[in-house]
Amino acid sequence: MRWNFLLVATLAAVASAPVLGPASAAAPVPDFSGMWVHPWLPGYEPMASGPTSLKNLSRREGVSNPLQLVGDYKNPILKPETAAIVKKFGDMSLNHFGFHNPRNQCWPNGIPFVLSANGLQIFQQADKITMLYQTDHQVRRVRMNAQHPAKVTPTYYGDSVGHYEGDTLVIDTIGVKPGPFAMVDWFGTPQTPSLHVVERYRLLDYAQAKEGLDRANKENALPAPAAVDLSYRGKHLQLTFTVEDPTVFTTPWTATVTMGKPVVEWAENVCAENPRKYGTEEDAQVPTAAKPDF
Repeated sequence: MRWNFLLVATLAAVASAPVLGPASAAAPVPDFSGMWVHPWLPGYEPMASGPTSLKNLSRREGVSNPLQLVGDYKNPILKPETAAIVKKFGDMSLNHFGFHNPRNQCWPNGIPFVLSANGLQIFQQADKITMLYQTDHQVRRVRMNAQHPAKVTPTYYGDSVGHYEGDTLVIDTIGVKPGPFAMVDWFGTPQTPSLHVVERYRLLDYAQAKEGLDRANKENALPAPAAVDLSYRGKHLQLTFTVEDPTVFTTPWTATVTMGKPVVEWAENVCAENPRKYGTEEDAQVPTAAKPDF
């Protein structure tokens, strides 16, 4: 009798338990694959409020002048010594033809500088994501559902690990190796090995993406409007990223990069094939090896 009683009680409990339908299944992985374009320069979209990226003090027709990169050295995210460096680079840009950065010197752009690249292609796999940037065909690899090693070997793109949070791809990067021309943005803001960057990618309907696109148009120049379909109303890819480096900044800060769909094929873009500047400025200091690696 005791066993019959337990069986009846068990069956009653199962019958009263909630039925788990499709909502309890794992959320589908969003599809970020394909090519995306963001032709605005210098690239980042400063947020409307809160700690955010630098704006260009040099303006042309109301927006950033990409031919003169004068970062707002009074932005409160900058420590005093960082502000002095940004001001120095801005003065160089005003008084001469500019200053070296990883892009014009044909060096790996690194993180987060490469996030301002004009185009991005994403290849998704279960265990990794590969990102190919239009600028000089730079490549990043993100290990999915993994942890940073206890001891990270610094590289130009750092150690990137990712995971999905619902409809968002989250990428955490540490261990970024500063190159000889390393900087956080186009204004010469320096970076150190303490740099930590968190990226969050989401697919947005046009109505949702418009706020970011409006900030891009308000702040940045669009030198190549033919590269993007401005009438495109489909899904956009928005990157929201947060930068933290206590050696350089007073606080973490956030900006966005909102990407649409390209309308032209990517042109072959190999910076080091033509490092000559025709006397308008110094030749690019292309990475070279003084001796063989083996």
